[in-house]
Amino acid sequence: MARLMPLSDITAQHSDVLGNEYHDPTGQTAYGMNGEKIGTIRGALAEPETGKIRYLIVDVGGWFSSKEVVVPVGMSTFQGEEVHFTNLTKDQVGDMREYRTGEEYGEEAQMSDERVLRAANTDYQVDESQYAARAGYRDDDAMYQTPEKLRLLEERLMVNKDRFVAGSVEVGKRVETHQENVNVDLMREEVVIERHAVTNAQAVEGAVLGEDSRTMHVDLEAERANVSKQAFVTEEVTVGKREVTDSQTVTETVGREVLEVNKSGDVRLDADGRSMTDDTTRKS
Repeated sequence: MARLMPLSDITAQHSDVLGNEYHDPTGQTAYGMNGEKIGTIRGALAEPETGKIRYLIVDVGGWFSSKEVVVPVGMSTFQGEEVHFTNLTKDQVGDMREYRTGEEYGEEAQMSDERVLRAANTDYQVDESQYAARAGYRDDDAMYQTPEKLRLLEERLMVNKDRFVAGSVEVGKRVETHQENVNVDLMREEVVIERHAVTNAQAVEGAVLGEDSRTMHVDLEAERANVSKQAFVTEEVTVGKREVTDSQTVTETVGREVLEVNKSGDVRLDADGRSMTDDTTRKS
């Protein structure tokens, strides 16, 4: 039989062999007969020359506490992110050899596991003497026929965000003026002249009218307003930034691929669009 390599090693070292169309089921959930969950696909073994996957490495922790086995790829069916082994039982897995990561899965181990799997399923039974005598894997052997998987794609909106300067704000000061009236009480002096009549008038010796021309001088004082201005702090302003979130609806047209099934002749399909002729033929 041809030498096998882990698919992960081929993708790392010989990606040119695989191209872009290969399917890597690593990490998908594995189910056995009757839809019983058995574990996880840990990887695959493939031919380095062709890139064809021949075995799936299955962690069967759902059936056994710690065990990995390799199952021929032809026994698998891909359904979304699930891998189904509809003909694989717990008893078969119990009789299969345990696979350890990094070890070579040689011809002796392959033949031993094949005997277990072929003996329990008539679809995979072959003449072992003729099969063992031929080098490589026979593509007409159902156990190694890679299941076809049609992927339906759909577009999804991926929204990224970038930051830009949406605006700027300048904060400064300017002087504005207005007229303001202030009432102030101011004191002033007034002249008070009092005149008194003399009842007992007496003669003034030697007085001549108009001779005495003296004048009385009185200074009058008053208050006046002196206006000055002084600045006071009436308000303090701090400037900073904060983030706010606005919700915006982005509209774009996306497409998706839908399954299209064209029937020809007497073909019946189940609810999932799978042909029932193969199952009917096998049961008959």
